[in-house]
Amino acid sequence: MTRTMLLGGLAALALVSVPAAAQSSPEAVAEAALKAAPVFDGHNDVPWALRGRVGNMINDFDFRDTQHTAKPGATPPVQPMHTDLARLRKGRVGAQFWSVYVPSNDDESEAVVQTLEQIDVMKRLIARYPDDLALATNSAELEKAMKAGRIAGMLGMEGGQSIASSLAVLRDMYALGARYMTLTHGRATPWGDSATDAPVHDGLTDFGRQVVQEMNRLGMIVDLSHTSEATMKDALEASRAPVMFSHSGVRGINDHPRNVPDSVLPLVKANGGIVMVVLLPGFLDADVRAHGLSRTAEQARLKAQYPGDPAAAKRALADSDRANPAPTTDVAKVADHVDYLKKAIGVDHIGLGGDYDGMDSAPVGMEDVSGYPALFVELAKRGYTQAELQKIASGNMLRVLKAVETYAASRKGQPPIETPVAK
Repeated sequence: MTRTMLLGGLAALALVSVPAAAQSSPEAVAEAALKAAPVFDGHNDVPWALRGRVGNMINDFDFRDTQHTAKPGATPPVQPMHTDLARLRKGRVGAQFWSVYVPSNDDESEAVVQTLEQIDVMKRLIARYPDDLALATNSAELEKAMKAGRIAGMLGMEGGQSIASSLAVLRDMYALGARYMTLTHGRATPWGDSATDAPVHDGLTDFGRQVVQEMNRLGMIVDLSHTSEATMKDALEASRAPVMFSHSGVRGINDHPRNVPDSVLPLVKANGGIVMVVLLPGFLDADVRAHGLSRTAEQARLKAQYPGDPAAAKRALADSDRANPAPTTDVAKVADHVDYLKKAIGVDHIGLGGDYDGMDSAPVGMEDVSGYPALFVELAKRGYTQAELQKIASGNMLRVLKAVETYAASRKGQPPIETPVAK
């Protein structure tokens, strides 16, 4: 063989001997990532679904398969739950923050009771399926459960009304297992402004800053989904541990007040925090949001047109809905939010917080918790590496959780923040 023939053969071999990673299909990259790092989802409203559907009566409730929970004859029709054990497994969910949500309530004492009920029902549900579910109170317990093949769960409070403006109640909720708290929900609390309510405090009050500081001391993650931009900035300034957005999109794609504005994203990066991309179509897609706003306006117009005949207004709205069906969104739009975050603050600050069982609809291709692999395939098609996908799936959330725990450990000798109680 001549030298020319040998070099030519080597050159041809080089053309076909590409690295194994380059040969892998997007499906294979996504599968490898999810096998190494199952999804750690930031927000699921199963406890609220149980409250609304069965009044927390779960002794005979089958969580292995909840697709039987649809009520098509109801008005309006009730869709099946998004979550059950079979679909969590199919969706490659390895860890889950279960949201012990209750609605914003002027009677904060009632909100505390309801939150305790939600903690109770989720703990009881987990206990009924010991081979599949586990309750974790720290990162070590969570990782141990995941390695054992169980879906590790942590509890997250959604809305600061759940502590009744009391640091003592906050500490008690932590003792019961709550490991994050969303500072507000749909309405302002007495100490913090919501994204979807008129501003009252221009962010956080002095007490609201104490709430953040006490959460840091305890090792409870500060969650800024649902908060106003001013509250986000105040909390980021006050927090000495990484924060999270448990289920939010970005305003750079859809200018919804529930999404994270560009002005806040660099602060999240500097803080070491995480934005967990939500799947609610109205938060993801500007067209879906525009349709919702138009429908709300039409509903108000019809109410004014038929002031003494609500049945007529309802019929007319139904006719309008049939003539103007809501648009859908899909997996690609979810990936667009991930892309935006990667470009703005880097892949180390991205997670996923579906909001399943807390929303009426979901993106096409991700209709329930079984759909997460579809998103990872889409991201792999866009060039995300296996290492990047593993960070998005669970690596980043685990980093935040461990950093919050490390900060709390460093404050172990610090006494609780005290505030006087009413005499």
